[in-house]
Amino acid sequence: MSVHRHIVPRLAMQSLRNRALTAFLTVLAIAFSVMLLLGVEKVRTGARQSFADTISGTDLIVGARSGSIQLLLYSIFRIGNATNNVTWKSYEDIAKRPEVAWIVPMSLGDSHHGFRVLGTTPDYFEHYKYRHGQGLTFAGGGPFKDLFDAVIGADVAKALGYKVGDPIIVAHGLGSVSFVEHADKPFRVSGILAKTGTPVDRTVHVSLEAIEAIHVDWQNGMPQPGQSVSADDVRKMDLRPKAITAALVGLKSKLATFKLQRAINGYSEEPLSAIMPGAALQELWGLVGTAETALSVVSAMVVATALLGMVTMILTTLNERRREMAILRSVGARPTTVLGLLATEAGLLTLAGVVLGVAMLYGALLVLRPWVDATYGLNLDINAPTAREWIMLGGIVVAGFLAGLLPAMRAYRLSLADGMTVRT
Repeated sequence: MSVHRHIVPRLAMQSLRNRALTAFLTVLAIAFSVMLLLGVEKVRTGARQSFADTISGTDLIVGARSGSIQLLLYSIFRIGNATNNVTWKSYEDIAKRPEVAWIVPMSLGDSHHGFRVLGTTPDYFEHYKYRHGQGLTFAGGGPFKDLFDAVIGADVAKALGYKVGDPIIVAHGLGSVSFVEHADKPFRVSGILAKTGTPVDRTVHVSLEAIEAIHVDWQNGMPQPGQSVSADDVRKMDLRPKAITAALVGLKSKLATFKLQRAINGYSEEPLSAIMPGAALQELWGLVGTAETALSVVSAMVVATALLGMVTMILTTLNERRREMAILRSVGARPTTVLGLLATEAGLLTLAGVVLGVAMLYGALLVLRPWVDATYGLNLDINAPTAREWIMLGGIVVAGFLAGLLPAMRAYRLSLADGMTVRT
């Protein structure tokens, strides 16, 4: 009786069933490697999207003349310092332009236990958007109303254990430990922002007037001896800022973006830069996003290791299965049938591992997604595999089948040498 090719898959399934434990462990190893590979891909795309969504709905960022990445780093990510400040007059000139729908000033320079202090206006909490236009919300309290009110980000509150009503003393400069503090003018936590996964979480927000108030008796970064002004007296003073660090600008029409950008870049009163945050974010990601390539390479190596383990498993069982192959030959199986049997087993094991790995990944996403978002601010979308991911999965199945050709070729040679009788 002849053994036909169409029963090879059935024979492969029966053979794997007879070795259920080793087959299951092999499938599990492949599943975990596929889960890791797709998980890295999800994290990679999620990180890229979260990075791009750090700021949304802002058309231009204005600051002193500098590179676009530098302006983006200190104004949005609170990294580094501005090369210069923007005078209040220039800020008012930009605010009066007919294209401008809203403008939010920002002043940086101080810190609190390593967290940057940002001076701004209450409009900041209304107009700062992230993640496709999502606005800032308060987990407790509200925006600053008093001169010495402060609104803190979620990470600040968590790291320092603050709650609404607690006192805060702002330090001069950016060090995590400062010996020069504005201790005579303490702040009070008026609000705590909900987690956003953006630099807002690591920022202490105060009013622009408060930034001026704590520096009225300072000069050249140091308090002036004998000229201390009390917190009560400073409330009676004119606290209009002389300069700011940067400003966020929203326009009435997107069509006016390039026109206003050119006008600001060519501003005659002082050298200014206006950048589009989306373009600057893409440029910055091009510099810092190389780590995603390394992650992809590592996960691909894990998949290759799992496939190598499958080949090793099949090879180690070949000597034990020589009698099985001899029986197949005795009932009419050709050596090519034996070759196809082993290659099909490898393909089935890989396919089962891929299916299980995808199921495990989406199960993990359903469970862990809210926690990852709340803890790390990383939004991992649960959607069908992308075209790139389908290609990766198909490539793994093909690679598993091809990897199975190595033990299959050995089995083919053994079946030719043994014929219908196992030779020892």
